[in-house]
Amino acid sequence: MNEILVVIDKLALFTFIVCTMLGAGLGLTVQQIWEPLRSPRLVILSLLTNFVLVPVFVYLLVQVVPLSEPLRDGLLIMALASGPPALPKLAEIVKGNIAFSVGLMMLLMLGTIFYMPIVLPLVVQGVQINSWDIAKPLLLLMVSPLVIGLFIKAKFAAIAPIIQPILFKLSSIGLLFGLVVRLFIHTNDIISLLKTGAIFVCAIFIIFSFSVGYILGGPGIDTQRVLAVGTAQRNFAAALLVATSNFDDPSVVSIIMVTSLLMMVIVIIAGPKFIEIDQATDAEIKQVEV
Repeated sequence: MNEILVVIDKLALFTFIVCTMLGAGLGLTVQQIWEPLRSPRLVILSLLTNFVLVPVFVYLLVQVVPLSEPLRDGLLIMALASGPPALPKLAEIVKGNIAFSVGLMMLLMLGTIFYMPIVLPLVVQGVQINSWDIAKPLLLLMVSPLVIGLFIKAKFAAIAPIIQPILFKLSSIGLLFGLVVRLFIHTNDIISLLKTGAIFVCAIFIIFSFSVGYILGGPGIDTQRVLAVGTAQRNFAAALLVATSNFDDPSVVSIIMVTSLLMMVIVIIAGPKFIEIDQATDAEIKQVEV
């Protein structure tokens, strides 16, 4: 039964990622994706947030909090993996800048391909990875559908608006279905991590990542939301690849899966609340200006 659920989970994940990236490509142009990244300040702060602030914070956190070595290793792997495949979908959920979310995802994913093989062996002993091992599945599942979508939008613009809503519905189904199945599969892992206190470390990790991304993601609210969710939701695909190929202890994979699951659930639940807060703040500012 569990093996069947794992297969269903993989199919749901595949549907979610491919449909999200293909749909994003159908709704954008290369110029739109590139435009937000022309801001040196935003690019530098995005890289600083994901490749310096979050990894350093998590590294210090696991030194202070007493956790087993496998749990520490799993959290460090997650901290170093940026460029979440779900970012365009999360940006849609929180009403963020979709074009920036795609550009940011590509930027962080490219950074992770070169960053993880260099930094991870310095903080986690016994890890051996190379850039191509990380790049291969990311290019296949994320970049290829995006490029196909951009090509269709450029050459067959009339059919793009017809296909895109269908793909976004399929991606939403894949996301929700995958979350339910993954919650069921990892219920015991969640209970186990609650007993060790590791789940609270995950929560601190997520809250810090979201907060620092939101604070440094300006100047627009739409880019703040994107950097917030893009920093809080790490690249679990890259993290899982590293964990499964380097560690025998199932706790390493468990903490990665549970952390990723918590990140997704928190963003989906809390995302709309932040939209309401932003709208209320905008209304107050406009009243003061009047």
